[in-house]
Amino acid sequence: MADEKEKKNTTVLGQETVFDGVIEFTDNLVITGTFKGTIKAVGDLEIDKTGICDVDEMFANSIVVSGKITGNIHAPERVELCNGCAVRGTIETGRLRIADNVDFEGKVSMIDSVPDVDLFSVVSEEYKQGLILKSDAPR
Repeated sequence: MADEKEKKNTTVLGQETVFDGVIEFTDNLVITGTFKGTIKAVGDLEIDKTGICDVDEMFANSIVVSGKITGNIHAPERVELCNGCAVRGTIETGRLRIADNVDFEGKVSMIDSVPDVDLFSVVSEEYKQGLILKSDAPR
């Protein structure tokens, strides 16, 4: 039986790509070029070591960072900061892994689970409120 991750498509924004705007996806995305704007996703996101992202908000199921990110990161499953990456901003996630030699400046908030809010049907403030309510729930 094939693993579910193998069934998902992976899109790559190449090293020569410069994208400015809002990107939404449901499968997987790898950024090796330059991105500026907002990312709204239910799939997984990888920022390659050559990738540079300047975002207002970055929402994805899981995010692996090997490059540079400036902005707020939201990943209910996990965030992984790989050796040599640089991140400036707030991270909200269920699990966090930070390797050696990571340049991180910001704040981390751990969440228990995904809010009961569909990311694509609400404005970001409602989604954030759902995250806050979940993280404030008694354990």
